[in-house]
Amino acid sequence: MDNPETFTRAFSLNSLLQAREKRAARQDKWLTRYHQPVISLTLVTPGPVKTSARYENIMGVALRVCDQWISQNHWPLTARQVNWLATGPEALWCVDHPAAELKKQLAEIEQTHPLGRLWDFDVICPLSGVTDRKSLNHPARRCLVCDLPAIRCARSRRHPPQVVLDCVERIINDWFTRG
Repeated sequence: MDNPETFTRAFSLNSLLQAREKRAARQDKWLTRYHQPVISLTLVTPGPVKTSARYENIMGVALRVCDQWISQNHWPLTARQVNWLATGPEALWCVDHPAAELKKQLAEIEQTHPLGRLWDFDVICPLSGVTDRKSLNHPARRCLVCDLPAIRCARSRRHPPQVVLDCVERIINDWFTRG
């Protein structure tokens, strides 16, 4: 879909879990069809609202960054798909390049781009499954609020939701007001 619609309503946990299952099914279908690594992009959108005009804009930046990165490295792109869903935008790329190298560089982009903390790039290898930071001896993603491992804070609900959302909004505001 080329023209994203703007959705600002909240979704139930069940709806979000169903969206995750559908995304996993799309990933599996691509792995079976193309037999090459798949890059899957979602946004870090804490809270029940998963898309808005602001989230669509930061997804657009992520799409441009990833497309340019693939092109600049001259890696063969087998397929690309963007889904502007009410439960949040998602994108898939199938790239003919080793999964570990893709993940290594994408983790670097997540850490260094001003919006990178809000992007979640997963890389799935058709032979070995998800290539994660741990398998590359990279540190875990850090919490947006306190710099502890993000998974630890998320699971324990260490920070009030509004504090986390305020951090997300600050990152977005800093990007859009940069000089």
